[in-house]
Amino acid sequence: MLGLNRRRSFERRFRISPPSAKLVAIVLKHNGTLSQRGITAESLLPERTVRLGLDKLQTVEVVDVRTSLRDARKRHYTLSLESTAETGQ
Repeated sequence: MLGLNRRRSFERRFRISPPSAKLVAIVLKHNGTLSQRGITAESLLPERTVRLGLDKLQTVEVVDVRTSLRDARKRHYTLSLESTAETGQ
């Protein structure tokens, strides 16, 4: 029962996200960890739209962010473990 509640919670948080954020999540699901530039290249969305989508996904705790070890200015984004487990990946 707890797993079902978690899934509903994830679906509710994801459902209220704008379409651009959903596309960013799909790109991350298919490609794993990517930088903002990588997401922009894969999704063909403008940089600003990707940035706003990532902000929305971070707000609803669907995306994890890691700072690059090579360049502290860059961040790498991935779907959170909880959300990928719930979507069946």
